[in-house]
Amino acid sequence: MPTPPWNLLEVLERIETGPVCMEKDFDARILAHNLKRVVKEYGITYDPEIPVLSDDSLVDNAWKAAWDLYLSVGTYCTTTHRRVLFKEEEIKEALALLIDKIRLGYGKDAVEWCPRKVEDESRPSCLFGPMAVPCSEEIFGPLLMAYAMEPLADGVTAPGLEEVDGKFIRTGMPSEILGAAVYIMRIKEGLRRVGRPGLFTLGGGTAQSDVGQLSISPAEWGCQPTDIRFVPTISELKIDKSALNRMVHYHQDGFIPGSLVGPLYGAYAGVEGTAIIGIASHIQGLVVNQGYFTVYFPTHYKYFCNTTRELLWITSLTHQAIARNTRIISVANGFAAAGPCTDMVLYESAAHGLVSTVSGAGVLFEMATASNKHEERTTPMEARIACETGVAVAKQRLKRKEANDIVIEIVKKYEGSVDKAPLGKKFRECYDVVRKKPTKEYIELYRRVKKELENIGITYPY
Repeated sequence: MPTPPWNLLEVLERIETGPVCMEKDFDARILAHNLKRVVKEYGITYDPEIPVLSDDSLVDNAWKAAWDLYLSVGTYCTTTHRRVLFKEEEIKEALALLIDKIRLGYGKDAVEWCPRKVEDESRPSCLFGPMAVPCSEEIFGPLLMAYAMEPLADGVTAPGLEEVDGKFIRTGMPSEILGAAVYIMRIKEGLRRVGRPGLFTLGGGTAQSDVGQLSISPAEWGCQPTDIRFVPTISELKIDKSALNRMVHYHQDGFIPGSLVGPLYGAYAGVEGTAIIGIASHIQGLVVNQGYFTVYFPTHYKYFCNTTRELLWITSLTHQAIARNTRIISVANGFAAAGPCTDMVLYESAAHGLVSTVSGAGVLFEMATASNKHEERTTPMEARIACETGVAVAKQRLKRKEANDIVIEIVKKYEGSVDKAPLGKKFRECYDVVRKKPTKEYIELYRRVKKELENIGITYPY
C-alpha cells in the first residue's frame, strides 16, 4: 500500500484549525443552502420511471454538482466544531494518486477489489453478509459458516453479537472489548472450519467504539492486515473523533480502511439531494476518512431500506457518477425491507444487485434484510440472489436501458408492500443449522423467483 490516499497529517491539522461553526448552522445555513443551490444550478431531476439512468449528461452534471457542493461545504467535525475544507487541486491530487487495486485475504482465498465502469462486463466482487444484524452467540458460528460456504463469496461479514457468556455487550464498557474479541476469534474459527482460512472479513462489527476497534487488532488472534476496516461518516458530511481515531490507527498498523457512507433520504435533501450528498460523501471518504474504498448504503429514513424506486435511482446515479469520473472503488451495500424466506426479499435483493452492477459498482455487499434490525432475520440466500443477479447481468452485457425495463418489472412486484414488509423467518427457521443449508421450502421459493427473473430478461449461467 502507498501512503494514505491524501495527506493524513494535514487532515488532522485542519480538524483542529478549520473554520469554527455550530452544527445547526452547518446543517441549515451551509449544507442545506448549498445543496438546494447545486441541485437547481446543475439541473438534477428525479424521474420515477427511470430507476436505472442512461443519460450520461445528467450523470456527469450530478458529479459536477457534488464537486461544487463539497468544495463549498467540506466536512464538519462534530467533536471540534470545525469545518475541514479543501482546495480543488488538493482533491484532484488525491483522486489522481489513488490506487485502484487492493488485495484482500491471503493464500488461496486472496482476491482483488478494483473499480468498474458503467455497463462493465467484468464480474463485480461479492462481499456476503449482513451489516450488523443482532445475533445470539449460539447461532453466530453456524450463520457465519453458512455465509462463508457460498461459492460467490469473495469475503464475508458477520452478524453482531448481542451477548457473550450470558452478559449483554455495551458500547464503551469492558464488555465491548470482551465481546469484540470473541466476535473476531469466532469468525476466524468459522472460516477455518469451512476450509477458507484466508477469506477476508470485516474487522469488529461488534466493536462500535474506537477503543473496541483498537482492541481487536493483534495479528496473533484478531484482525489481519488483509481484512477490511471501516471509518464511518455521520450523516450528512460529518465525522467525529472516534472515527478519526480509528482511521489513524488503521493506517499506522497497516490495515485497509474504507469509508462507510449512509445518506438519509426523507429529510431535507429530497431524492436528488440525497444522491448529490452520496457522491460528495465519496470525496469525503477519500480525503478525510482516508479510505481506499467507500461502502455506500443510502437509506430510506422511514423504512430503513434502499430498494424503493427512489433509492434505486439514487443508487444508480451515485455509482454511475463515481464510475464515470473517478477510480474510487464504490461498494454497493443492499438493505431490504422484507425478511428471509419471502418472495419480496428475493425481489428486493435481485433489484439492488442488478442496479448496482450495471451502474458500475465495483463490489456488491449483500444483503441486510428486515431493515437490518431484527434478531437473526438474515440468511445467505438473499446475498446469493443479489450477487448471482449482478454476475449474470455483467456476463450477459446488459445495457442500462434494458436493465431499467427489467428493474421496473421487479419493483412492481413489491413496492406496494414496503410499508408492511413481511419479517419472514429467522435463520434457524429456514436453514438446517447443523448442516448450514437452506430448507427445502426456501430452496423451492428461491428457484421459483429466479425463474420469474429469467422470464423478464436475466440470463443466469446456472
